Amino acid sequence: MVLSSLREYVMAYAATAGGSPPAMTAASGVLALQRALVWLAGASIAIVFIEPSPYELVTLLASMVFFATGLRMRLVFLPLLLLLFLLNLGYSISAVAVIDRPNVANWIATSWYLAVTVVFWAMVISEDTTARLDMLRRGLIVGALIAAVAGIAGYFDLVPGGRDLLTLYGRARGTFKDPNVLGAFLVLPALLALQSIVSDKFAKSLRSTITFGVLSLAILLAFSRAAWGLLILTSGFMLMLMVLTSRSQTQRVRIILVTAVAVVLAVALVVVLLSFESISEMFSQRASLDQSYDEGRFGRFGRHLLGAEMALDLPFGIGPLQFTRFFPEDTHNSYLNAFMSGGWLSGVCYPALIFATVLTGFRYAFVRVPWQRAYLAIFSAFLGTVGESFIIDTDHWRHFWLMLGTMWGLFAAAERWKAGVDPATSAPPRAT
Repeated sequence: MVLSSLREYVMAYAATAGGSPPAMTAASGVLALQRALVWLAGASIAIVFIEPSPYELVTLLASMVFFATGLRMRLVFLPLLLLLFLLNLGYSISAVAVIDRPNVANWIATSWYLAVTVVFWAMVISEDTTARLDMLRRGLIVGALIAAVAGIAGYFDLVPGGRDLLTLYGRARGTFKDPNVLGAFLVLPALLALQSIVSDKFAKSLRSTITFGVLSLAILLAFSRAAWGLLILTSGFMLMLMVLTSRSQTQRVRIILVTAVAVVLAVALVVVLLSFESISEMFSQRASLDQSYDEGRFGRFGRHLLGAEMALDLPFGIGPLQFTRFFPEDTHNSYLNAFMSGGWLSGVCYPALIFATVLTGFRYAFVRVPWQRAYLAIFSAFLGTVGESFIIDTDHWRHFWLMLGTMWGLFAAAERWKAGVDPATSAPPRAT
């Protein structure tokens, strides 16, 4: 009964989101299905402790539905296609010599799959942009709440047997395999909730405050230093962009005042939480910059230097998942990993793809489009993850590639908007 009501609600909202013009009425059922699948993909991306994950199955289903009902490939996506192809070509060439080693074939297949999802999301978001982006936002928040509540419940042992399943080494991991990935994933939904807090009416702002509090608590209990820094820095960056792009002085003042109040409340909450001995001890341990795995010749940063020297001498790299044959741990640097896993070809194409997206992203941050607010949150989270990639391997994080594809879709949509074509309410005609 509950599932039936939820399905009816999602389909009803999906059919009307974004204000479809009369010309699209005949295809309202197709639009509703497409938008519902976008919502479902956003929600399912938070569940990755099983393989294949629900997100893989949903994106497979969504791709079949979208291609059957109309999806356009645009010229603006050709650089994206080329860089993704060359990146994975480099991985594949380097993998030939080690393809018989454990998990290498699966790693290559996953890389190609993620590349396909990038192009798919770019094409999806470039059409019917306002409605699809809103459905993606809603789905991400629902999925994030599920993952966050699971992590919190596991940490405080609120579910029988849940602590073993939902935590790792005393850190909340929720529906993820790794607490670090849980924390990083929750940042974008938290930014979307924060935007609502500083911009929307009281009732919606209050609901978003609760959402932001739950997500922030889960990030804290994941005890990921990178995720803590990511939330703080991206929140500040996004709010700065919101002030700079705000359309009125009143809105700017509200953003600044609400932000100041939120900071005070957040600090007070952290102080209260640190009064619990178990949380305080883990926080002190994780917050320390003096970690044994970061220091020394073969520590995190030592490996970066030694790996970079190796990369210069190895045009074809050493192959995927082979770094630990030479060093005690993985690269913990996505840019170095591209060189080691795919040689010079992947090593050049990966940063070219990422930083071309970043530079283009700054350009579109100040373009006045109907979805500008959501764009600022996605861009801020993406930029933060790009920075985090210097100290951790993010190259197979599904939400990172989702953000990348969404960014390119928003680039295309913004160009169409500036040209006088409204992608916010336009979608491909139903296939006949």
